[in-house]
Amino acid sequence: MTRTAQTVEAAPAEADFPQVADRYRRELFAHCYRMTGSVHDAEDLVQETYLRAWKAYHAFENRSSLRTWLYRIATNTCLTSLEGRNRRPLPVGLGGPSARPGDDLEENHEVPWLEPVPDAMVGDERADPAELAVSRETIRLAFVAALQFLPARQRAVLLLRDVLRWSAAEVAEAMQTSTAAVNSLLQRAHAQLEQAGPLDETIADASALTAQQQAMLERYVAAFWEKDVDTLVTMFTQDAIWEMPPFLNWYRGPQDIGKLIGEHCPGGRHDMRMIETVANGQPAFGLYMRTPEGDFRPFHLQVLSIGPDGVRHVAAFFELSLFAKFGLPESLPSTADDSALDAPAAGVACGAG
Repeated sequence: MTRTAQTVEAAPAEADFPQVADRYRRELFAHCYRMTGSVHDAEDLVQETYLRAWKAYHAFENRSSLRTWLYRIATNTCLTSLEGRNRRPLPVGLGGPSARPGDDLEENHEVPWLEPVPDAMVGDERADPAELAVSRETIRLAFVAALQFLPARQRAVLLLRDVLRWSAAEVAEAMQTSTAAVNSLLQRAHAQLEQAGPLDETIADASALTAQQQAMLERYVAAFWEKDVDTLVTMFTQDAIWEMPPFLNWYRGPQDIGKLIGEHCPGGRHDMRMIETVANGQPAFGLYMRTPEGDFRPFHLQVLSIGPDGVRHVAAFFELSLFAKFGLPESLPSTADDSALDAPAAGVACGAG
């Protein structure tokens, strides 16, 4: 990962502070999202960060860059917010065994589930290519889920040291602790992440899919439209995982995933349409289910992890408010001849809003 130079900036006039500081809003949002695993919480924490910065700006003595100062405030705002809160997991992270397709679905809305984030909220195409690559790598769903295994202070230290590439002394100053304590927290964070399991570094970025992977996604969309379970099974790797918060059940392997879709998914042939989007730097689809009236309504949002050998992981989020966050329509109309829809038509391109 490439360290971003932290050059000291000239302090802007107080009246210019909102305009000058706003250039960092997107990256601060990404930082707060990594810390909390929640889009809603991250938005609130960024607002709180700017409010605190505005009130304290008279004490900013230009001893560091404005960017560094804002990160300090954002980090400590997140730490305060996370006190006494439960971490945001995915079903696999709760530690229970994989389910069988015939098991009853167990729903739990009390768990504060991890949320996916629209790429449009965290990606900045104007950034340096090296910085952009780091941003995408550290926003992946698996990485953010792994961070949730860490206590909040370990999480903060790991992000400041390994993602932002701050020195131990800079982190110690930001978190009002010692360099030795920072090094200890980082060591424990690394050990904890190793216990959670290695991250798959071969997962494809949505912006860099090969022609073969793109063709596979088109077949994936078409297979849902036709409810062609046999074809879907061939696209999953042998150790693929399917999970779907707020349900506690999760499934491993293409056969069990296929049975789940074939026997428990309420839609039949030509009942499921998908709109393409991007979440956490990964391919994603809003799945719409046909209603008795013939139109299509939001059902769940799928975030896919694509490796060289196929689909390795699907997180299907049943929180329907996510559709608005991703700029996806509230409904899709019926057509005169739905049977004429092929894969490209069913997978209408739609960027995150």
